[in-house]
Amino acid sequence: MALTTVVYGAHEFDISYEILNPHAKVNLIILHGWGSNKEIMKQAFGQSLQNCRHIYIDLPGFGNSTCNAVLTTSDYAEIINAFCAKNKISKDVVVGHSFGGKVALLLKPLKLVLLSSAGIYLQKSFKVKTKIKIFKIFKNLGLIRFRKFFIADDAKQLSSCMYETFKNVVNEDFSLYFKRYKSKALICWGKDDTATPLVCGKSIHRMIKGSKFIVFEGDHFFFLNHSKEISSSIEELCAGELN
Repeated sequence: MALTTVVYGAHEFDISYEILNPHAKVNLIILHGWGSNKEIMKQAFGQSLQNCRHIYIDLPGFGNSTCNAVLTTSDYAEIINAFCAKNKISKDVVVGHSFGGKVALLLKPLKLVLLSSAGIYLQKSFKVKTKIKIFKIFKNLGLIRFRKFFIADDAKQLSSCMYETFKNVVNEDFSLYFKRYKSKALICWGKDDTATPLVCGKSIHRMIKGSKFIVFEGDHFFFLNHSKEISSSIEELCAGELN
């Protein structure tokens, strides 16, 4: 594990990362999802794609990377851009899972790999809308101690700073960014994903013209059981560059 300090705005971020196959020519940047860290991504892909230089990164506020500022997804992308510039890492291929998919998209890599990416806004159910209204009533009455019964599971253990960041990023609509991406893209999805349902993957596939879309058995973390197949598809995406 290594650390690089990145200055962004008025804040410093210590970014934890690990590089595998350091002498390979093609950079493969791999970004985890919300609430996760680089270790789960290394667990999936660390033994594959030996012709790529793997760069596993803990996004700010997760794993061993620090965060003392309220951020947006765009801020995350700018911080990773600064990290890449400081370490002279070209964005040849960027893989992003869930929230990491949105960050990967904003990095504008030469080739993009999305694993059950976030970024498609879905209307909230009546149950969720009701829950939000009740929470706002409790908040206005000063009954903030009941907050834990209303917030999402992804946010319950967050610091106040990261909770505000979570609120910034959780319901973003990235449709325009998906439509604007014009390079090669591979989109992989878990058939039984409930965090980012399959319909989201189909929408992204339609928006990114010429993208390849593959559905696998499994849930939001389907890639842990299908890393070899996904790696083979990434090699096809990079055909001619990994030789």
